Amino acid sequence: MYRIVATEVPTPNSKLFMIDAPRIARRAKAGQFVVIRVSEAGERIPLTIADHDPENGTITIIVQAIGKTTRKLSELNAGDSVADVVGPLGLATEIEKYGTVLCIGGGFGMAAMFPVAQAFKEAGNKLIAVIGARNESLLLWEDRMREIADEMLITTDDGSKGRKGMVIDALKDVLAEGRKLDLVVAVGPVIMMRAVANITRPYGVKTMVSLNPIMIDGTGMCGGCRVTVGGEQRFVCVHGPDFDGHEVAWDELMARLTIYQPEEKVALEKYQCEACKSA
Repeated sequence: MYRIVATEVPTPNSKLFMIDAPRIARRAKAGQFVVIRVSEAGERIPLTIADHDPENGTITIIVQAIGKTTRKLSELNAGDSVADVVGPLGLATEIEKYGTVLCIGGGFGMAAMFPVAQAFKEAGNKLIAVIGARNESLLLWEDRMREIADEMLITTDDGSKGRKGMVIDALKDVLAEGRKLDLVVAVGPVIMMRAVANITRPYGVKTMVSLNPIMIDGTGMCGGCRVTVGGEQRFVCVHGPDFDGHEVAWDELMARLTIYQPEEKVALEKYQCEACKSA
């Protein structure tokens, strides 16, 4: 069992968990993730390590309560425990000094973006951070990103803060101004990352994306997270999660993400029904 040390509610649609996991905290690097099982009979879900503290032996994850398992997890609080936390998994983001790096996080993707952006900044890069959400209240870790960014661009769908529009609109503005970008890193919904790759392709800007396909064991054995990159099959859990955005077969990835939607809907409905009966 892994004890939850502390929880926070950073935005109305998310919950932060600080979990006691010393061995994972000592080895974790930017871009890696863990696979969590809330209970012994529960499913395994991959979650990015948003932060880690080797000294205190904790890792931080942030969850959106969307499906059955994330809702069950979001009901837990400090002092509770989860059955399993396996990690760190995946390859760490390759960090080096490129020059000017633009990190773009859409919606909930900002949680996974922060450790990567921080690592690029610490490597000596000029960091441009582009973050966005539907409205101001849903902007995740804006304060933490502002602390490390040389330049911060904010977008909201409703215009409640920053530029009205989407994060890709801010990216288009930067490129249209003729500013030199040595690397673009995108984390967020698949449709957003695909759009980023399509926007940067004509400019020849190297673009890295962090993929989030269906995943089961997280160790390369099940093959559930396979994706085509550069015409070859890759397993996101062991070859990624970072890939060249210009080489990802986006349509295939998006189609695979919908495979279990009917089953996910049924599981959520049953869970909600059981919750109502026990209330």
